[in-house]
Amino acid sequence: MEQEIELATPYAFFAANGHGFEPLPFAVSAWSSTMINGPAICGLLARALELQHCSAEFTPARLTVDLFRPTLNKPVTVVTELVREGKRIRVADAALMQDGADVARATAIFLKRSVQPPGEVWTRADGPRPPEVPIADGPTPPLWNSDGRADGWSSRIGEHQNGGRKRTWQVPMSVVEGEAPSAFAGAAMIGEATSMMTNWGSAGIGFINTDLTLALARPALGPEIGLEADSHISADGIAVGTATLFDRSGSFGTCMVTALSNADRQVDFADGSVFAARAGIQ
Repeated sequence: MEQEIELATPYAFFAANGHGFEPLPFAVSAWSSTMINGPAICGLLARALELQHCSAEFTPARLTVDLFRPTLNKPVTVVTELVREGKRIRVADAALMQDGADVARATAIFLKRSVQPPGEVWTRADGPRPPEVPIADGPTPPLWNSDGRADGWSSRIGEHQNGGRKRTWQVPMSVVEGEAPSAFAGAAMIGEATSMMTNWGSAGIGFINTDLTLALARPALGPEIGLEADSHISADGIAVGTATLFDRSGSFGTCMVTALSNADRQVDFADGSVFAARAGIQ
């Protein structure tokens, strides 16, 4: 039986409670109802780092998140620390905590904007393209696309369970109820789906990521963000995947994940279930 989320549920991952953050139904993981999903964790860490350590002349350029323990479906807190304050580079760390212990951690690098250097540099010419849908100005459920399906993008996740290259496109939901996500937090939430885009095959997803590294040349322009798989390499139950972040103006960042085999909890979307997508697995 498919698990449903009531329509009245806030379209956000967390509610601020004065002491930290209470997970909402969309934060539930597809791997287990007792866990919080990766996009929610990455979005919350990115939000905290940006709010506390970024400024107008700096831009978020890299986020690395280590997901070294299961984050349980219960309240969390986030603490941050400034590691280095320089004229052109700023580095900060964050920890996601439950019951006084770290369950995930992150490092962000903020770089000062400047002029482009002269000359021509090779870049990928055949970048990913967004779907031909009306421009959205608020959170949307994800759209999916795969090379193994000829009729393009759709909102039905089970239609794209195949061995083809995967893509997704959406306006991310709020990290915290009542707040619109920043471009940085949005990129972190969508970027965490690199594990899904690169490890999703004809039998579902059998790898669970242990980290995310997000590298951004610029912020997303507009609320809509897409992600296209670039590579999947795996052996002996360990996988490495890379993907490209894009918006309606083109590519703007790269993501990488490492993952471990989780075959005994294989996530199978072939039955058309939408629960994983609605719960935040992008």
